[in-house]
Amino acid sequence: MLYVEPRHRPILDQGFLPAALWRRAYAALVAEDPGARPLVIALVRGDGSVFRHETRVLATDHAGAALTLPYVERLLKFLLWMKGGPEVLVAGAPEIATALWKIYHPSGARAFDCEFMGEKIFGRKFSVKSVAIEAVPPAAETTSAMGRHLDGCRIGFDLGGSDRKSAALIDGKVVFSEEIAWDPYFQSDPAYHLEGIHDSIKRAAAHLPRVDAIGGSAAGVYVNNEVRAASLFRGVPPELFDSKVKRMFFTLQERWGGVPFEVVNDGEVTALAGAMAMDDNAVLGVAMGTSMAGGYVTPAGAITPWLNELAFAPIDYREGGPRDEWSGDTGCGVQFFSQQGVGRLADRAGFQFAPNTGLPERLIAVQKAMQAGDERARAIYESIGVSFGYAVAHYAEFYDLRHVLVLGRVVSGPGGEFLLAQAREVLEDEFPGVDDRVRLRTLDEAAKRHGQAAAAASLPALRP
Repeated sequence: MLYVEPRHRPILDQGFLPAALWRRAYAALVAEDPGARPLVIALVRGDGSVFRHETRVLATDHAGAALTLPYVERLLKFLLWMKGGPEVLVAGAPEIATALWKIYHPSGARAFDCEFMGEKIFGRKFSVKSVAIEAVPPAAETTSAMGRHLDGCRIGFDLGGSDRKSAALIDGKVVFSEEIAWDPYFQSDPAYHLEGIHDSIKRAAAHLPRVDAIGGSAAGVYVNNEVRAASLFRGVPPELFDSKVKRMFFTLQERWGGVPFEVVNDGEVTALAGAMAMDDNAVLGVAMGTSMAGGYVTPAGAITPWLNELAFAPIDYREGGPRDEWSGDTGCGVQFFSQQGVGRLADRAGFQFAPNTGLPERLIAVQKAMQAGDERARAIYESIGVSFGYAVAHYAEFYDLRHVLVLGRVVSGPGGEFLLAQAREVLEDEFPGVDDRVRLRTLDEAAKRHGQAAAAASLPALRP
């Protein structure tokens, strides 16, 4: 009923089913269906923000009508982690709205998404409701100018799952940068995180005559400097998370004399770093590190209040695809564009590691093998690159793009350039329209490793 045949297949992941191609095949069915109907999804936040997405779906009596639920469910999943909101309004297909609520219910298959989009991030219960199309509110979105402040003595930090980076800048010039290994994921004591971050700031401050401002980036969701949800703190018990982690950056700000202090998602800083380096906008930043982060700078040069958590956005529509151990969902970006993705494919490529070998060490081994010309490593980067090419085509359906900037530990070294070359080949062959308007880019090795910390330092404006 729905035939999808990719022209390129990841050599180590032959079952990969690109979301961009599946959606294109479904759209072709809709275009030929005289009974096709409009469907509107709106994500509503308590602050009045409304994110509205319009599409069309098959008639209920179409032979392929059963495809509509997976089409809309995967679409909703993407929109939730791209933009985010606790209240979902579905108009034009009541039966689909009912089915979605069963899936995104506290006891449904997407209970993880229900919890995170509800109480965890937005502080209210999550819901999916069926409404009439005319009852869907108009879009109401905001953007904010943040970053690009280079005056004064600044510190920037970037928190990843295997290391924390810091940089010291004087009037925009980096005078110090450093990377320190840490293991935050399963640490139950919040003091481990707080003192580790404080240590990185202190080490950078030693290279400055004074500290005027501090900016940071970290994997997760941050709202007004509050930690709402982050895998970095997944090991902290809920009661300690609320009392010790949620306002951790306010504690750090107090320790540093109340200087201007801003923390945002690391993907946003990736995009900002790219926009600053290229002196252009309309940038999607993708950080391939311990996890996967996404961020976006609009064509006007602003940062959005969207989540841009592309780690949880599906890009592979096959049944039984790789499963994320945290969210429980399959086919999402984190299982492809991160150290987890490298580790998953390394097993298939024939690498053998001791049982206790961590993902960072596995990545280092693969990178060394790539430098030595090992075909197993080459197959890993080729597979990631092909998948990423299809993922970029998918992202381009939702974001207004001129650039996709890729940073992170996974793309360090020759494997990163080879990965991007494979992605460009997919775009040129399968999606010439996207290839013509979107450029895949990366930065030099020093900027890849420390560019995010330097860009993070530019987040806060100095007080008059």
